[in-house]
Amino acid sequence: MRHTSSLIGALLIANILMATRLTLTLTFSRSIIPPLLTRTPRCSHFNPKQFPKSFPCPLWSSSFSFCLHTLHKSKSTSPLSSFSTCSMASSAPPQDDDVASNPLLQDFEFPPFDSVEPKHVRPGIRAILKKLESDLDELERNVEPSWPKLVEPLEKIVDKLSVIWGIVNHLKAVKDTPELRSAIEDVQAEKVKFQLRLGQSKPIYNAFKAIQESPDWQSLSDARKRIVESQIKEAVLNGVSLEDDKREEFNKIEQELEKLSQKFGENVLDATKKFEKLITDKKEIEGLPATALGLAAQSAVSKGHANANAENGPWVITLDAPSYIAVMQHARNRSLREEVYRAYITRASSGDLDNTKIIEQILKLRLEKAKLLNYNNYAEVSMATKMATVDKAEELLEKLRLASWDAAVQDMEDLRKFSKSQGASEADDLTHWDISFWSERLRESKYDINEEELRPFFSLPKVIDALFNLVRTLFGIEVEPADGLAPVWNNDVRFFRVKDSKGSPIAYFYFDPYSRPSEKRQGAWMDEVFARSRVLSRDGNSTRLPVAHMVCNQTPPVGDKPSLMTFREVETVFHEFGHALQHMLTKQDEGLVAGIRGIEWDAVELPSQFMENWCYHRETLMGIAKHFETGESLPEEVYLKLVAARTFRAGSLSLRQLKFASVDLELHSKYVPGGPESIYDVDRRVSERTQVIPPFPEDKFLCSFSHIFAGGYAAGYYSYKWAEVLSADAFSAFEDAGLDNSQAVKETGHKFRETILALGGGKAPLEVFVQFRGREPTPDALLRHNGLLSVAASA
Repeated sequence: MRHTSSLIGALLIANILMATRLTLTLTFSRSIIPPLLTRTPRCSHFNPKQFPKSFPCPLWSSSFSFCLHTLHKSKSTSPLSSFSTCSMASSAPPQDDDVASNPLLQDFEFPPFDSVEPKHVRPGIRAILKKLESDLDELERNVEPSWPKLVEPLEKIVDKLSVIWGIVNHLKAVKDTPELRSAIEDVQAEKVKFQLRLGQSKPIYNAFKAIQESPDWQSLSDARKRIVESQIKEAVLNGVSLEDDKREEFNKIEQELEKLSQKFGENVLDATKKFEKLITDKKEIEGLPATALGLAAQSAVSKGHANANAENGPWVITLDAPSYIAVMQHARNRSLREEVYRAYITRASSGDLDNTKIIEQILKLRLEKAKLLNYNNYAEVSMATKMATVDKAEELLEKLRLASWDAAVQDMEDLRKFSKSQGASEADDLTHWDISFWSERLRESKYDINEEELRPFFSLPKVIDALFNLVRTLFGIEVEPADGLAPVWNNDVRFFRVKDSKGSPIAYFYFDPYSRPSEKRQGAWMDEVFARSRVLSRDGNSTRLPVAHMVCNQTPPVGDKPSLMTFREVETVFHEFGHALQHMLTKQDEGLVAGIRGIEWDAVELPSQFMENWCYHRETLMGIAKHFETGESLPEEVYLKLVAARTFRAGSLSLRQLKFASVDLELHSKYVPGGPESIYDVDRRVSERTQVIPPFPEDKFLCSFSHIFAGGYAAGYYSYKWAEVLSADAFSAFEDAGLDNSQAVKETGHKFRETILALGGGKAPLEVFVQFRGREPTPDALLRHNGLLSVAASA
């Protein structure tokens, strides 16, 4: 047992030790793409060519998107008591296009999310770009290799575009309209052109090189050294060293990639919305729980069936995650499951929305870009700013695959036996649309847990109360409602203030919890609005405080009931808040490496996945699990079953993530666009090692794999597993201290805050981890939490 674990540990540690200290500044967006279960990436804030900035969740997450429009207000007295409907916030009075009245160009303390309209985007972005061009001209003329004459003015330029573009990009994610899409598309090329000019500025590059080579280099702080090293590395990756003709070719590639990525995401959204199945016979949806029937009926209402209700229908089934997952897990009608499954795996793969050629072109251009930069493939470009190397990432994935395979095969055998014992006609021929259904039945039988019956114990107000209580205990902070202090984009959005133990504000965040499928993209994600910064202080004295937004897509309130959550939705909220905590609790004043900025991509999921572990902590979970009507606590035996069920089908779920990570690396390291293999050939070849049941020939899941084709996870999806090793090991520090020892938990929480959460990108992730844990990471805790440690030991 010890031997195999140490091999994985040695692999991880060797990789980390070889890792570059040069960092890519990113952000997170945890989007969900669930071919059964899902969670979505981040993009670069300081990497001048990548300003989209969010951290999507991995493809097993639980952030469900429900097709609802008209819902009623929750009657809770918790901080979320005013979480209400999915109605749109009232729009601002009409404004003209005059720059002077453009809300994007005003001096604001918090973004004017309530008043920005599509008509403001073109003039607003163009005015910002014009001003930033002038600022960049001045910086290049007067640049000196010093902090005040180089880094501070550069931070102001980068931050201004990041904030303003972040506003319009965020609105596109949560309040999408054709007009907004068109406006963004019109100015996107101009924005990318400026980013490329900034990223390829030789005066700035030479000034950073001069700082690195100066006699004062050794006296710089770790954070400042990281900034300098990062900027030199990023400038090279941005093409600063290319000859004029090659730089022109590089810039064309970057412009085209930006357009293709945008189009890929729009096609997935439109294809998801396009599928609707109207059902009028209740027998066809037998087995669907009341919650799913209610949502399907409200979806029908939104489609014009005014009299639809949960009991009598009609009902509309969609490919939105909550609707899709409910059918796959609960519909007894096997032909319905098949129809919905086939529609799901072929999204955006035909007609006007076909992403196949877009994928081919993206992969072709990424390879051309890599060759221009003298790399063998795009995966090497990606890894240049991560902890891992291609070889070490693949080694870790293979070690975890070996630890998961036999368990996944046994999972499938267990399903066959169970379905046969239940008299299922398909028992000897179980296929993809049967797995989720029979898994749920087996889980209910084995642990006597029905997720739908647990929903009343997980109301959103109680979950938020428990989450805020937990972070008070762990990190000594207070979270309080601050609604009305900042404009919001929808009436359901809440605004919160975070205070330290002395009562002083240290951060703020928005929380947008509910699905709005007509305008809001699927998934769950955290993103930054403002980063902590000494240079960008509004009053010139105090540091600018960080502001985040946290977006989920869970069940909205129905009738007079609050949002009642599945356990996976609870995990998703904890996950996103982990990202937000690292952004908000940073003590780093250098804005370019504060919070989530400057942290290597494959380490950035550590705090988010760490927070999920607390969902299984008895005191935390029992604090959440109170029946929303009676106040009754979750029975002890149910809690114990939830904990026991944590490792249910762990091998299968692990393989699923490993499949996504492996096909991502394969496409970006070995695949030859236009060669003898198609992208689907690669997918099927990888599936032979990572799927117990091979995919269908018509499976076109790659056409909706937004993480790698419309997000920041290209040659980086492996980072979910990489960071999972780090996060499980970090949580094991609390287990070692004693989870029932409140004083030890507080002391360990304080140490976690002062290292993992406080240091931001100002130190290399391995150094930060060792400072917290007292040693380098090992995967033992992850395998133990997944019930796979003994499997790995015998492998």
